[in-house]
Amino acid sequence: MTLASTESIDQALRHLRRSDPVMKGLIRQVGPFTLKLQRNRFRSLARAIIAQQISTAAARSIQRRLEEQLAPEPLSAAAISQLSLDELRSSGISPQKGSYLIDLAEKVQAGTVPLNRIGRLSDEAVIEQLTQVKGIGRWTAQMFLIFSLGRLDVFPHDDLGIRSAIKRLYQLPDLPNKQTSQQIAAPWTPYASVASWYCWRSLEL
Repeated sequence: MTLASTESIDQALRHLRRSDPVMKGLIRQVGPFTLKLQRNRFRSLARAIIAQQISTAAARSIQRRLEEQLAPEPLSAAAISQLSLDELRSSGISPQKGSYLIDLAEKVQAGTVPLNRIGRLSDEAVIEQLTQVKGIGRWTAQMFLIFSLGRLDVFPHDDLGIRSAIKRLYQLPDLPNKQTSQQIAAPWTPYASVASWYCWRSLEL
Protein backbone atom coordinates (compact mmCIF):
# COMPACT_ATOMS: atom_id res chain seq x y z
CA MET A 1 0.00 0.00 0.00
CA THR A 2 1.07 3.60 -0.58
CA LEU A 3 0.06 7.16 0.24
CA ALA A 4 -2.39 6.94 -2.67
CA SER A 5 -4.42 4.25 -0.88
CA THR A 6 -7.38 5.47 1.20
CA GLU A 7 -7.15 2.32 3.31
CA SER A 8 -3.48 2.89 4.16
CA ILE A 9 -4.15 6.55 5.10
CA ASP A 10 -7.04 5.51 7.38
CA GLN A 11 -4.72 2.98 9.05
CA ALA A 12 -1.95 5.60 9.35
CA LEU A 13 -4.23 8.17 11.00
CA ARG A 14 -5.54 5.60 13.48
CA HIS A 15 -1.98 4.56 14.35
CA LEU A 16 -0.68 8.14 14.75
CA ARG A 17 -3.62 9.23 16.92
CA ARG A 18 -3.17 6.19 19.13
CA SER A 19 0.63 6.30 19.43
CA ASP A 20 1.33 10.05 19.84
CA PRO A 21 -0.98 12.53 21.63
CA VAL A 22 0.80 15.50 20.02
CA MET A 23 0.19 14.05 16.56
CA LYS A 24 -3.43 13.33 17.52
CA GLY A 25 -3.96 17.04 18.31
CA LEU A 26 -2.14 18.11 15.14
CA ILE A 27 -4.26 15.86 12.90
CA ARG A 28 -7.40 17.39 14.46
CA GLN A 29 -6.05 20.93 13.79
CA VAL A 30 -4.85 20.36 10.22
CA GLY A 31 -7.72 18.15 9.06
CA PRO A 32 -7.76 15.53 6.28
CA PHE A 33 -4.61 14.19 4.62
CA THR A 34 -4.66 15.67 1.10
CA LEU A 35 -1.27 14.86 -0.44
CA LYS A 36 -1.48 14.26 -4.21
CA LEU A 37 1.32 12.14 -5.66
CA GLN A 38 3.50 13.54 -8.46
CA ARG A 39 3.18 10.80 -11.08
CA ASN A 40 5.75 12.15 -13.58
CA ARG A 41 8.95 10.89 -11.98
CA PHE A 42 11.46 12.73 -14.17
CA ARG A 43 9.58 16.02 -13.79
CA SER A 44 9.49 15.53 -10.03
CA LEU A 45 13.28 15.07 -9.81
CA ALA A 46 13.95 17.96 -12.20
CA ARG A 47 11.72 20.18 -10.07
CA ALA A 48 13.61 19.10 -6.92
CA ILE A 49 16.96 20.06 -8.50
CA ILE A 50 15.62 23.43 -9.71
CA ALA A 51 14.18 24.20 -6.26
CA GLN A 52 17.42 23.70 -4.33
CA GLN A 53 18.28 26.74 -2.15
CA ILE A 54 15.75 29.10 -3.75
CA SER A 55 12.21 30.09 -2.81
CA THR A 56 9.21 28.03 -3.93
CA ALA A 57 7.96 30.98 -6.02
CA ALA A 58 11.32 31.36 -7.81
CA ALA A 59 11.49 27.61 -8.46
CA ARG A 60 7.98 27.59 -9.96
CA SER A 61 8.84 30.54 -12.20
CA ILE A 62 12.04 28.89 -13.49
CA GLN A 63 10.30 25.57 -14.09
CA ARG A 64 7.51 27.31 -16.00
CA ARG A 65 10.08 29.09 -18.22
CA LEU A 66 11.88 25.81 -18.84
CA GLU A 67 8.65 24.06 -19.81
CA GLU A 68 7.76 26.96 -22.15
CA GLN A 69 11.22 26.66 -23.71
CA LEU A 70 10.75 22.91 -24.30
CA ALA A 71 7.16 23.19 -25.61
CA PRO A 72 5.52 21.40 -27.33
CA GLU A 73 7.80 18.68 -25.91
CA PRO A 74 7.07 17.80 -22.26
CA LEU A 75 9.77 18.09 -19.58
CA SER A 76 11.53 14.75 -20.01
CA ALA A 77 15.00 13.18 -20.07
CA ALA A 78 14.98 13.18 -23.88
CA ALA A 79 13.99 16.87 -24.06
CA ILE A 80 16.56 18.03 -21.48
CA SER A 81 19.39 16.13 -23.16
CA GLN A 82 18.76 18.18 -26.33
CA LEU A 83 19.60 21.44 -24.50
CA SER A 84 23.01 22.97 -23.85
CA LEU A 85 24.01 24.58 -20.55
CA ASP A 86 23.58 28.02 -22.18
CA GLU A 87 20.05 27.14 -23.29
CA LEU A 88 19.21 25.98 -19.77
CA ARG A 89 20.65 29.24 -18.40
CA SER A 90 18.22 31.21 -20.55
CA SER A 91 15.42 29.70 -18.41
CA GLY A 92 17.10 31.03 -15.26
CA ILE A 93 18.85 27.78 -14.31
CA SER A 94 22.34 28.21 -12.86
CA PRO A 95 25.25 26.45 -14.65
CA GLN A 96 25.63 24.09 -11.67
CA LYS A 97 21.95 23.08 -11.65
CA GLY A 98 22.04 22.85 -15.44
CA SER A 99 24.86 20.29 -15.18
CA TYR A 100 22.79 18.36 -12.60
CA LEU A 101 19.75 18.28 -14.92
CA ILE A 102 21.86 17.09 -17.85
CA ASP A 103 23.45 14.39 -15.65
CA LEU A 104 19.98 13.26 -14.52
CA ALA A 105 18.73 13.13 -18.12
CA GLU A 106 21.78 11.16 -19.29
CA LYS A 107 21.55 8.61 -16.46
CA VAL A 108 17.80 8.11 -16.99
CA GLN A 109 18.25 7.64 -20.74
CA ALA A 110 21.16 5.22 -20.23
CA GLY A 111 19.10 3.20 -17.74
CA THR A 112 21.61 3.84 -14.93
CA VAL A 113 18.67 5.35 -13.04
CA PRO A 114 15.70 3.22 -14.21
CA LEU A 115 12.79 5.55 -13.33
CA ASN A 116 10.21 3.27 -14.97
CA ARG A 117 11.18 0.37 -12.65
CA ILE A 118 12.43 2.24 -9.57
CA GLY A 119 9.12 1.80 -7.74
CA ARG A 120 9.87 -1.91 -7.32
CA LEU A 121 12.94 -1.19 -5.17
CA SER A 122 13.18 -0.80 -1.39
CA ASP A 123 13.43 2.72 0.07
CA GLU A 124 17.19 2.42 0.63
CA ALA A 125 17.76 0.99 -2.86
CA VAL A 126 15.83 3.93 -4.38
CA ILE A 127 18.02 6.36 -2.42
CA GLU A 128 21.15 4.51 -3.60
CA GLN A 129 19.99 4.72 -7.24
CA LEU A 130 19.05 8.41 -7.15
CA THR A 131 22.12 9.65 -5.29
CA GLN A 132 24.26 8.50 -8.25
CA VAL A 133 23.00 11.68 -9.95
CA LYS A 134 24.98 14.88 -9.38
CA GLY A 135 23.01 17.26 -7.17
CA ILE A 136 20.68 14.59 -5.75
CA GLY A 137 21.39 13.83 -2.11
CA ARG A 138 19.59 11.77 0.48
CA TRP A 139 17.03 14.52 1.26
CA THR A 140 15.97 14.90 -2.41
CA ALA A 141 15.70 11.12 -2.71
CA GLN A 142 13.50 11.03 0.42
CA MET A 143 11.22 13.70 -1.05
CA PHE A 144 10.92 11.52 -4.17
CA LEU A 145 10.03 8.50 -2.02
CA ILE A 146 7.23 10.44 -0.32
CA PHE A 147 5.83 12.67 -3.06
CA SER A 148 6.37 10.49 -6.16
CA LEU A 149 6.39 6.88 -4.97
CA GLY A 150 4.03 7.41 -2.02
CA ARG A 151 6.15 5.42 0.43
CA LEU A 152 4.54 5.30 3.87
CA ASP A 153 7.46 5.22 6.30
CA VAL A 154 9.99 7.91 5.30
CA PHE A 155 11.27 10.30 7.98
CA PRO A 156 13.49 13.09 6.55
CA HIS A 157 15.08 14.08 9.87
CA ASP A 158 17.47 16.57 8.18
CA ASP A 159 14.59 18.61 6.75
CA LEU A 160 14.56 22.09 8.32
CA GLY A 161 10.76 22.31 8.15
CA ILE A 162 10.37 18.98 9.98
CA ARG A 163 12.91 20.01 12.65
CA SER A 164 11.21 23.42 13.11
CA ALA A 165 7.81 21.74 13.42
CA ILE A 166 9.10 19.21 15.98
CA LYS A 167 10.71 22.02 18.02
CA ARG A 168 7.41 23.90 18.15
CA LEU A 169 5.03 20.96 18.54
CA TYR A 170 7.05 19.21 21.25
CA GLN A 171 8.09 22.48 22.95
CA LEU A 172 11.85 21.95 22.67
CA PRO A 173 14.29 24.77 23.57
CA ASP A 174 16.32 24.28 20.33
CA LEU A 175 16.04 22.64 16.93
CA PRO A 176 16.31 18.88 17.53
CA ASN A 177 19.37 16.96 16.35
CA LYS A 178 19.12 13.65 14.50
CA GLN A 179 18.96 11.53 17.67
CA THR A 180 16.23 13.64 19.32
CA SER A 181 14.22 13.80 16.09
CA GLN A 182 14.38 10.04 15.65
CA GLN A 183 13.36 9.43 19.28
CA ILE A 184 10.30 11.66 18.86
CA ALA A 185 9.44 10.10 15.49
CA ALA A 186 9.89 6.48 16.64
CA PRO A 187 6.16 6.03 17.51
CA TRP A 188 5.19 7.20 14.00
CA THR A 189 6.59 4.06 12.33
CA PRO A 190 5.37 2.53 10.00
CA TYR A 191 3.64 5.77 8.89
CA ALA A 192 6.39 8.39 9.30
CA SER A 193 5.64 9.90 5.86
CA VAL A 194 2.10 10.81 6.96
CA ALA A 195 3.36 12.28 10.25
CA SER A 196 6.01 14.26 8.32
CA TRP A 197 3.33 15.69 6.03
CA TYR A 198 1.37 16.85 9.09
CA CYS A 199 4.57 18.42 10.50
CA TRP A 200 4.99 20.44 7.28
CA ARG A 201 1.34 21.50 7.37
CA SER A 202 1.71 22.61 11.00
CA LEU A 203 4.08 25.37 9.83
CA GLU A 204 1.14 26.94 7.94
CA LEU A 205 -1.19 27.06 10.97
